[in-house]
This record gives sequence, structure tokens and C-alpha cells, in this order.
Amino acid sequence: MDKLRIKISIADRVYPLTIEPHQEEGLRKAAKKIEAMIKQFEQSYAVRDKQDVLAMCALQFAAQTEQKDIEAAGDMQEAEEKLRSLNELLQQHLAS
Repeated sequence: MDKLRIKISIADRVYPLTIEPHQEEGLRKAAKKIEAMIKQFEQSYAVRDKQDVLAMCALQFAAQTEQKDIEAAGDMQEAEEKLRSLNELLQQHLAS
């Protein structure tokens, strides 16, 4: 499959990228989210330095990812505990 050449604009800069066609939608959505977040930070905190705004965007995205990982780990632990309980009940039932 042929590579696709696109341009993504983030913080008033254009970044030419060569990507797989299936990546385009995700990259464009991500760029839109970043632009919206930049606008929000600039309005809410009167931040004018793009470097500071981009750093805050990166921190927020990383924190969201970490929080999802923490929540997923908690869900996995809860599922494991339920499975252990079910296994114990089955073992007790089979032993009777």
C-alpha cells in the first residue's frame, strides 16, 4: 500500500508527514484535540508562550493515558478476584 503525504498544523506550525493511509484519521483527530487544548489553556491561563502551552498539553495527554492504565489495572485486579471467588465456589461444589 502506498504511503500518504499529509500536513498537520499544530500551534501555528505545519508538519509534513508521510504515513500509512489508515493512520490519517487518528492523526487528524489528535491534531484537532491538541489545537482545542491549546486554545483552552491560552484562554484559561493567559499563557502566551507556545512552549509552555505545548508542555501542558503533553502533560495532560500523558496523565490521561496513565490514569487509563491505572483504571485498567484496577479493573483487571477486580476481575481476577471475582474469578478466584468463582473458582473457590466451583472447587467447593465439586468436592461435595
